[in-house]
Amino acid sequence: MKEYTQQFYTGERAMYAAKDSKFVDCIFDDGESPLKESSDIEVIGSSFKWKYPLWYCNNVKVKDTNWFDMARAGVWYSNNVSVENALMQAPKNYRRCKNLSLTNVTFTNALETLWSCDGVTLKDVSAKGDYFAMNSKNIKAENFTLDGNYSFDGCENLELRNCKLLTKDAFWNCDNVTVYDSYICGEYLGWNSKNLTLINCTIESLQGMCYVENLKMINCKLINTTLAFEYADVEAEITTKIDSVFNPKNGTISAPEIGELVVEKDKVDPSKTVIKCDKIDKCSEKPEWIK
Repeated sequence: MKEYTQQFYTGERAMYAAKDSKFVDCIFDDGESPLKESSDIEVIGSSFKWKYPLWYCNNVKVKDTNWFDMARAGVWYSNNVSVENALMQAPKNYRRCKNLSLTNVTFTNALETLWSCDGVTLKDVSAKGDYFAMNSKNIKAENFTLDGNYSFDGCENLELRNCKLLTKDAFWNCDNVTVYDSYICGEYLGWNSKNLTLINCTIESLQGMCYVENLKMINCKLINTTLAFEYADVEAEITTKIDSVFNPKNGTISAPEIGELVVEKDKVDPSKTVIKCDKIDKCSEKPEWIK
């Protein structure tokens, strides 16, 4: 493997189509696509400062390297990429990649990041930005932190463990999502999704878990959660009070207390949902906004 140390690169496609090469303590300054079409490369202790550094690449290992603000759209159409110990200021990173591993990575601007990727592992990753991971599939995330709305829209085969998500409209239009031991805060969680499972999670959500086909919640807390489960096919084991439940489609809901249960008999068949609850403070046949 050829090694390049403490090099300063500028100009378009500065090291185009590099092969079997290692870049150590290098600066990729102004100039688009410095490593486009490269394969079997390592980048260590370096900096990307301009657009499109790793497009159409294969077999890439990056460690202790940072993406500056103008290194946007950094890794697209690339396969077998691992990134470890990175600070990423640039938005719109990671598009249409396959077999992507991110470990100890911080995204300070994760706007429109991780779109349409397949085979993603996230470990000790934090991100701030909207529309994270749209239309990606086969994702595993552990100790992932997100501050940003509209996350994981249209994802398939998603597994999250020990995560913290401050995000509204998360997990929309998804299929096969399982979340373990996590905290989720955000409105309209999980709409129009199939096979959504939440285990040992704490959730705060306005109109959360609605329009879901095959929703399962096991040993979960619902804090300040209102108008939950509208038109949902639900099996929910809740360990806290649910502030309000609205028009569940079918299934079983278990909770120690429900503040208000709203069931419109002309919209759903109440006999199709079993409510296991010792205390229901109020039962209504229509929501408060309908007079």
